[in-house]
Amino acid sequence: MFVFMSASILHADLDSFYASVEQRDDRRLQGKPVLVGGGVVLAASYEAKAFGVRTPMNLRQARSLCPNAIVVPPRMEAYSEASEKVFEIFRNTTPIVEGLSIDEAFLDVSGLRRIAGTPAAIATELRQTVAADVGLNITVGVARTKFLAKVASGVAKPDGLLIVDPERELEFLRPLPVERLWGVGPKTAERLHASDIRTVGDVADADLDLLISLAGVAAGRKVHSLAHNRDPRPVVVGRRRSSIGSQRAIGRGNHSRADVTTTMFSIIDRVGHRLRKSRRVGRTVTMRFRFDDFARATRSHTLPQATDDTTALGRAAEGLLDGMWPTIEERGLTLIGLSIGNLFDADAVQLGLPFDEPTFADGSALHQALDGVRDRFGAGAIGRGGDVGRDTGISVPMLPD
Repeated sequence: MFVFMSASILHADLDSFYASVEQRDDRRLQGKPVLVGGGVVLAASYEAKAFGVRTPMNLRQARSLCPNAIVVPPRMEAYSEASEKVFEIFRNTTPIVEGLSIDEAFLDVSGLRRIAGTPAAIATELRQTVAADVGLNITVGVARTKFLAKVASGVAKPDGLLIVDPERELEFLRPLPVERLWGVGPKTAERLHASDIRTVGDVADADLDLLISLAGVAAGRKVHSLAHNRDPRPVVVGRRRSSIGSQRAIGRGNHSRADVTTTMFSIIDRVGHRLRKSRRVGRTVTMRFRFDDFARATRSHTLPQATDDTTALGRAAEGLLDGMWPTIEERGLTLIGLSIGNLFDADAVQLGLPFDEPTFADGSALHQALDGVRDRFGAGAIGRGGDVGRDTGISVPMLPD
């Protein structure tokens, strides 16, 4: 059991990250509603969020809500650079840092009281340092558990600091809406509301069997535990991803099979490159689809061998797309995503672990050559012929694996 007796876990989260970087770098955007993206809103400033704009909203819908919004194209290199500077500050604060994405992380400061002060003092200094050295606002939640620290930072946004007293944890948690619990999305929240379960306190008081019937076995038990702030997970340094993936919003309208297939292979190229760059191989190919009516579907296929070979992954993805195509033709498609799970270190697989048969651990010579070009000149330096003249989407920066 790794639960701390004092509030010493920090959840640090940059405010409206992409939009804040744009406002930092262009003073004309400061204090104005800013949208980052193209066909889809990747980020919105708080001035735009005040009008109801959210991500990943269609840009046309966002403009209807906020007609005065200023739309700027994403600058992924600028966001990656800002992220690297912020994470350097995190690591200078404590060696125990668990990155969640390029703009948020957990920090364990439990052993720093004598050399750096109380967690509250450390959090205050962290916010000041990020503002002074990087020019961005960061919100910090401080609590005894990771779950509660993340909830606290969400409540404190924007540009805030919230420390949850261990003796008042449940007093803080119980009035919050059920949507604050990890694992409670719109559909689960709707089912809970239908049973008159609207707050975290309602979840804590509910019968576990009822929660399981509404959310499923795993999710029901999880939300019940979190509603009592039972979260023993420690802050983990160097945890590797359980999957590597990418997705692309393609907008409403009729999309031909050829266009969808071309988009799918662009995503596969991107994911395959990330796999090989991180020296990972995987067995499970998962595709995600979002339809015109905002419904979603997920399909997966597990390969007999772990691989990072783009061709092998593409065959599996084509099979999944074949099975979904009648539904896509009927309902339309607005987003397609692909991820590779069941990941293993490529070096271990080459040694025969965990499989005895040969694998495609290094990918083809052609794909390795293309990887070299992308690494040297950028992801957009080379691509498929079918992508010429087409919007191939945005490669969102990720934490190093």
